[in-house]
Amino acid sequence: GDGAGEFSVTLASGRAVRARRLVVTTGLVDEIPGIRGVAERWGQDVLHCPYCHGWEVRDRAFGVIASPVKGAYQALLVSQWSDDVTLFLHTVDTLTDEDWRLLAAAGVSVVTGEVASLVVEEDSLTGVRMASGRVFPCEALFVGPRFRPNDGLLGALGAEMSDTPFGPFVTVDETGRTTVPGVWAAGNAVGPGEQVVNAASAGYRAGVTINNEMVFSDLEEKAAVRAAGVFSAVQERAVAERVLGDRAHGLPI
Repeated sequence: GDGAGEFSVTLASGRAVRARRLVVTTGLVDEIPGIRGVAERWGQDVLHCPYCHGWEVRDRAFGVIASPVKGAYQALLVSQWSDDVTLFLHTVDTLTDEDWRLLAAAGVSVVTGEVASLVVEEDSLTGVRMASGRVFPCEALFVGPRFRPNDGLLGALGAEMSDTPFGPFVTVDETGRTTVPGVWAAGNAVGPGEQVVNAASAGYRAGVTINNEMVFSDLEEKAAVRAAGVFSAVQERAVAERVLGDRAHGLPI
């Protein structure tokens, strides 16, 4: 921003855009485990959100890569859609006693050791291959990625960040306003749980708030200019008294 309260944004093409307010909707990047085949099958039969994809793959053989942060949580969650769920601990060394208790109740199998790669046959996931070489049947694999927000611009502007279970994300109020004057943020730049409907709603709220602020700010400025340009009777009398003192029309009284 500059002294006039405007922002100048330079695009990748080199074009510069000026604006009085800025809404950052730069999203995030999914950082996924470096298991061979995961990136290639991502969004097909390697899935990350049970609420986005769980029902569509119900009753199949599920695999879940344990999360270093949330442990067995995702395996327990997807057990509502399949009776055949296997949790691969991969790089997770231990689970809590509560995890083990609930895994037993859900009937989830647990496999120790690192996963080496996925087995794909005729463009479909069929199994998970361990570093030992053993293969476990699997038709849908749930992987919880690490969410990295594209918040470089927000950071450069000095926006305050808040710690979350998924890492630091920009701090915003209910309208998406950041701690930087004139800057809002919406969508997955704000949090990993913002699906399309949430992101669109947040963008709408930010847009309405910004429009209201700009309209009334402009009206206040016009009103101030108008008031300064009107020479009222009260102002005329005050000027006359200051200039003429105890004289009227230039004559002593």
